[in-house]
Amino acid sequence: MDVRLKILIGFIAAYLFIVVLMYIFQRSFLYFPKVDNYLTEEKLEGMPEKVYIDSTNDIKLYSWFYFENFDKKTILFLHGNAGTLNSRIYKLNFFKDLGYNYLAVSWRGFSGNKGYPTEKGLYEDANSAITWLNQKGISLNSIILYGESLGTGVAIEISQNKDYGGLILESPYTSIIDMGKLNYPYLPVELILKDKFNSKEKIKNIKIPTLVMHGKQDTIVPFYMGEDIYNALKTDKYNYFVDDDDHMMRFDNEMKDVISSFLKELN
Repeated sequence: MDVRLKILIGFIAAYLFIVVLMYIFQRSFLYFPKVDNYLTEEKLEGMPEKVYIDSTNDIKLYSWFYFENFDKKTILFLHGNAGTLNSRIYKLNFFKDLGYNYLAVSWRGFSGNKGYPTEKGLYEDANSAITWLNQKGISLNSIILYGESLGTGVAIEISQNKDYGGLILESPYTSIIDMGKLNYPYLPVELILKDKFNSKEKIKNIKIPTLVMHGKQDTIVPFYMGEDIYNALKTDKYNYFVDDDDHMMRFDNEMKDVISSFLKELN
């Protein structure tokens, strides 16, 4: 056999091997339940109730529920692809200080929950959280969705053509397909990807006021993706785009003021 042909066959075999490996293990590159990069010294305020929300496949979702009264809306917080609820304490304390109720739900496979995260599974978890709030007497228009990073795709999915009180997207992406092409340009991403989170196709179906926040120095989700999401919105929309901020945005006073103003606008 010609040497060049042998090299070509070897190259093709190696490439197919890589594709198969990536297909099998791709979710380990998307979900990081054991990584806790954003822990702070801040302590949880207000003593939220620790609850377990029934989801599909007999999975119970460890969650924190802080509730004062029905006069204020309730923020459903949908976190990103890494860590536990403890990594978001500083955000939850801010919601509490503003006087809002909140439900912070952890995904299947995260925070000690059973199961394994998938796109379909996260949608089911979020919808289960909505059902749980409804059963508490909290209606859709009293719920504000807050999606963080990966959670923005979940928030966009469940808010399509729904009358929620509002939507906040922190560091959103256009789709995991686009992210895959960006990070693995040598792979047939569209053919092998299991979890697509195609937000750019769904965003046109959002009918509620939406705040999009993104750092222009984001090293994980490029800023242009957040800008594309914002531009594609066909509803009342607001943005907070920061020149020198990264992916997990600085939750400083300026950002807090923007969120606070948006929430007041909703009221």
